[in-house]
Amino acid sequence: MIPSYRPTTLLPQKGQPVRRRVKIPPVPGVFYRQRPGWTFPRAVRGEGAFVWDETGRRLIDAAGGAIVVGIGHGVREVADAIGDQARQLAYVHGTELTSEPVEQLAAALATRVPVDDARLYLVAGGSEATETAIKLARQYHVARGERGRHKVIARWPSFHGSSIGALAVSGRPSLRADFDPMLPVTPFIPAPYPYRCRLPGCGARCSLECAEALDAKIREEGPDTVAAFIAEPVIGASAGAVVPPPEYYGLVRETCDRHGVLFIADEVMTGMGRTGRWFGLEHWPGVRPDILTTGKGLTSGYVPGGAVMAGGRIVETVNAGGGFHHGFTYSHHPVVAAAGLAVMRYLERHDLVARAAVMGEHLMVRLRGLADLPAVGDVRGIGLMAAVEIVRDPASREPYPASARMAQKIQAEALKRGAIVYASGGQVNGAGDLIMLGPPLVIEREQVDEAVQILGDAIAAVTRA
Repeated sequence: MIPSYRPTTLLPQKGQPVRRRVKIPPVPGVFYRQRPGWTFPRAVRGEGAFVWDETGRRLIDAAGGAIVVGIGHGVREVADAIGDQARQLAYVHGTELTSEPVEQLAAALATRVPVDDARLYLVAGGSEATETAIKLARQYHVARGERGRHKVIARWPSFHGSSIGALAVSGRPSLRADFDPMLPVTPFIPAPYPYRCRLPGCGARCSLECAEALDAKIREEGPDTVAAFIAEPVIGASAGAVVPPPEYYGLVRETCDRHGVLFIADEVMTGMGRTGRWFGLEHWPGVRPDILTTGKGLTSGYVPGGAVMAGGRIVETVNAGGGFHHGFTYSHHPVVAAAGLAVMRYLERHDLVARAAVMGEHLMVRLRGLADLPAVGDVRGIGLMAAVEIVRDPASREPYPASARMAQKIQAEALKRGAIVYASGGQVNGAGDLIMLGPPLVIEREQVDEAVQILGDAIAAVTRA
């Protein structure tokens, strides 16, 4: 018999004293836990920018999970919206029936995304969104009679998801290594990465050269074979909150238009207010993608969710060609849509997108205060999406070897000290260490200060050991 699970018996409620509990060892049935040297605390409650473990220890969630939680933990109205929808209508298959929350979410997102005449395809996560966008781009060209266009150009480094199609367009060596023989061949170009740019000054000239790399790659592959170019407006975990130069995306848009290539903006991490705008690409005014993906902050982690917003001309062309030959079991899920709507309403009512811009400026000021630590090579970011690049030698920018696992050690040390941060790396030919911060948009200034202090202490402790 499956034992009953009553979460309210496990966690202290707001205003109640914390009762210390005996730590429960993880059961062996969950296989993602195979992480050398890592002990998994058991989380039992979240509120605002904090998570509590089973011992009653408070952890500041400076990473928003995996840079997911935007509105904060424990928002009752979002939980209620999810529960109400589940009670009223939990599921219908999207190829047969639609539902009110899906239609409402489509209308709400269309007013926010930088996509012309945007149409929604709702999915259950970011990887599904990438798969959907890639297939939609392909079908668009097929419907136009250009069946030769099947290639998707991507950037290195980058990350667009863990499924086979999404991983194929991801420039992330550590995640690709075991699966390379299975992955479709993808043409890659260098991502704009100012800290490691080989051009002196790295400004407009860098933007021009990076955009020219896209043009050159399209010509090399043959323009009549290229369906799309995919890019994260601000590069996420694969390079650590890298913000391209101001001219870059305008040149990308011009290049795609010149060759009839669709531009897919991957806003899974950058969307829903994370960068201080509703969507990251809005920091490059006037640049509008043909297809935009989002996730993470769309449902703020309350349920799995993701979305593809495609321009009307794309959708109408595909429909005229016989319709989109695609779908997942949980596409167009009413409960996911209800969660997304509730999150959007919360973001709007509390003006959290503007707040992310303001708090992001404070976060960057505090993080720049870590620049004097011997192992801090660079601090960068935008809004509440930031990263610290850890290096062995700041003068030469030499990274630690991958075997040192410095980011993971710093992450573990920060957790011991009371903060959750996001470890990544591998951006320098498989080496390189990154610590990312992406706290809930509701975080307070003093909580930012606390998180950065803990991170600085953790970096110092690990790198001098």
